[in-house]
Amino acid sequence: MATKTISPTRMELTRLKARLKTARRGHKLLKDKRDELMRQFLEIVRGCRELREHVEAGLSSANQALAAASSVMGGADVKQALLFPMRTVQTDMSVRNIMSVNVPIYDFKTEKTDALYPYGFAQTSGELDAAMDKLSDVFSDLLQLAQTEKTVQLLASEIEKTRRRVNALEYVMIPEMETSIKYITQKLEENDRSTKVRLMKVKEMVLENK
Repeated sequence: MATKTISPTRMELTRLKARLKTARRGHKLLKDKRDELMRQFLEIVRGCRELREHVEAGLSSANQALAAASSVMGGADVKQALLFPMRTVQTDMSVRNIMSVNVPIYDFKTEKTDALYPYGFAQTSGELDAAMDKLSDVFSDLLQLAQTEKTVQLLASEIEKTRRRVNALEYVMIPEMETSIKYITQKLEENDRSTKVRLMKVKEMVLENK
């Protein structure tokens, strides 16, 4: 135990009391941080679930349209039609701070062009046009989903680290310091009593020798 190796002095007692006060303040701040992180985490998770369902429905609809286009045109013709895209997209990333956690913000810019379909209409089917429209509609939501899920991942990691720190303070560090303070206090009181007893005996001896 820590009490076996510490020095039972008043200086050590003062140092431990100051550390205990700091640890208790840090414990409260970390608990508040953990609770706020959990609140924001749950809020984002709810939005992420709804967004994922929307994106999955959009991708499923787009895949069905592509499957229909492949059945009408043939898979090779669909690949050929989509070989040279007409638009380019540039993705930028910035960050924002949530309770000391830097989470990403994705933004994309599409090249200014009116052409969405990278093919002519003579050799393609309307199902392929529908698939392109659905994929275009779901693209921004897909990027938003990636941003949200990365935010959830980072917040979950920070919550776990904060939880471990709170538990370490609450169940290890603070109890150990309290035990050490109690041990030093008892030793100092015992030393004080021993000193008083010795002084009283010395006083009695001095009085007897007079």
